[in-house]
Amino acid sequence: MTELRATAKDYAIKHKLLRSGDRVLVAVSGGPDSVALLYLLDELKDQFELYLEVAHLQHGIRGDAAQEDAKFVQRLAEELKLPFHIREVDLPRLKSDAGRGNLEALARAERYRFFAELITSRKLSKVATAHTQDDQAETVLMWFLRGAGLRGLGGMAPLQKIHIPSETLLVTVVRPLLNISKAEILQYLTTRKFSYRTDETNQDTTYLRNWIRLELLPKIRAHSGQGFSTRLSQLAGLLRDEDALLDSLTVSAYGSVSASGDLLRSALLKHPEALQRRILRHWIKQARGHLRGIDFVHIEALLRLINEGPTQGRLSISGGWEFVREYDRLRLEKRSRGAYRVCYNYEFKIGTPLRISEAGFELRAELLAASDARFPADLSDAIFDAACLTEPLLVRNFRQGDRFKPLGVPGHKKLKDLFIENKIPLSIRATLPVLVMGREILWIPRYGRSETALVGDKTERVVQIKSFVYRELRDDTL
Repeated sequence: MTELRATAKDYAIKHKLLRSGDRVLVAVSGGPDSVALLYLLDELKDQFELYLEVAHLQHGIRGDAAQEDAKFVQRLAEELKLPFHIREVDLPRLKSDAGRGNLEALARAERYRFFAELITSRKLSKVATAHTQDDQAETVLMWFLRGAGLRGLGGMAPLQKIHIPSETLLVTVVRPLLNISKAEILQYLTTRKFSYRTDETNQDTTYLRNWIRLELLPKIRAHSGQGFSTRLSQLAGLLRDEDALLDSLTVSAYGSVSASGDLLRSALLKHPEALQRRILRHWIKQARGHLRGIDFVHIEALLRLINEGPTQGRLSISGGWEFVREYDRLRLEKRSRGAYRVCYNYEFKIGTPLRISEAGFELRAELLAASDARFPADLSDAIFDAACLTEPLLVRNFRQGDRFKPLGVPGHKKLKDLFIENKIPLSIRATLPVLVMGREILWIPRYGRSETALVGDKTERVVQIKSFVYRELRDDTL
């Protein structure tokens, strides 16, 4: 067994990249790395009992050269007696249609979409890509220059599950060459006299990755030695392990600071700020399904609102979502276009239950002899002298300027002040039912009762009203 084949085999076993009976799609561009990967896997297929197929994506960028690449890979697959799959895409047109995004990212998305569709249709288990140790070094440096955190600085994992955006496809990617250098690859190909294709676009330093490979890395190696890529790859591995540990701590902490999909501000703030950031990212991913468009600045803006912002505030984030702080409750909600303010006004008849769908409340009233009545234990229920209810009863939601005469308190009080004292979120204030008679507010279920229609010694009959919450509300203050 050649030294390189042994290295690839040991790495695959250590990281559980290949298992006996695996059906593997091999991504082959025709360049030296992917050609070496295909030959190495073909040499290892009997030991691992692998079934191999070959995939080639033509991006529609390099004209005749790309056509020759495709023919080369097809001949290689035929030589090894392996099924061959090709897809041609017009990447410049896709970029024009998208209107934004860089060409490299679009190419990557199309490539993995192609792989995922093949894996599904051909009943394969994973795709093997030819990323090397040098590619890992370039990736880590690229993310470092972009200001990435641990996730980016951890580079590429030997085994990774990639979700295809806007689709339900999931592809398992293995990288058996991730601890093998480009120099070792070229030596292997030269020794075995295997031919390969070269891509002249890899020399274009307008692309960040090419500039790192061709200009930055040689200068670093000149001062740090040729082992730089190995050391950077080892660092990436350490960072991935630490990131995984922090992820598990984040999931554990998330359970203690969340309730029904919301976050509890006071519980969140008990954790260190570094963990708060991770909890916020985890929470956003749970709600949106991804973290695209969420950068460091967005998380810091959320932290400022949580720490220093108004007790009730909002902050828009990408993708049409809104972060909402309501006292101790934090939630994410999708912004709705053309939203209107809830407004309702219902006649309330004694003996007829009134279900208020806007508030998730139901009110039931009955007429009783005073001797049969029971005084409410709290403000969830109310009792009134029936003789004092001289006008029809209505149930409506809060209006700006509403005031009432609280029981046992001189003068009138604004409902807004009552809501603030009880820390009732704006979203609940807007729909909370208010019992009125004419222009007078009699009762705000669970929060206030007026002095009107009090039951006394001379009361003969009473109207007893009970409130029920039949739908789970967004806030636990009810």
